Amino acid sequence: MATVSAKASEIERKWYVVDAAGQPLGRLASKVAHVLRGKHRPQYTPHVDTGDFVIVTNAAQVHLTGNKRTDKNYHRHSGYPGGLKSESYGHLLERKPEFVVERAVKGMLPKNSLGRQMFRKLKVYPEGVHPHVAQKPEPLPF
Repeated sequence: MATVSAKASEIERKWYVVDAAGQPLGRLASKVAHVLRGKHRPQYTPHVDTGDFVIVTNAAQVHLTGNKRTDKNYHRHSGYPGGLKSESYGHLLERKPEFVVERAVKGMLPKNSLGRQMFRKLKVYPEGVHPHVAQKPEPLPF
């Protein structure tokens, strides 16, 4: 028996939609990353992007367990001395809810050019509406 590797030109990508309302952020992110990588397919190949497109709606209503809303912080640095900025996840969720979901999913993808290519197939929207109706997305089976 020969091992068959998937080719990028032979992959038919599907569109899935996920409602993030009330779901824990980490569990949602791991399931979305699983589909973006293509691990749900029988022809999964680690060095080829075999994943599908994922649309996440209602990102503003994602659930953070425990005290993460106040205790967990997002840090960024400008590169200048004293340029460290910190913001709690609760405040960040109110200001840019799609960023919280994107960051959680991005952390679960490979840290290379293939992971960046997979991340581009993620579409996150803070409300329940999205502009991808023409792609006929299916609900993601969990």
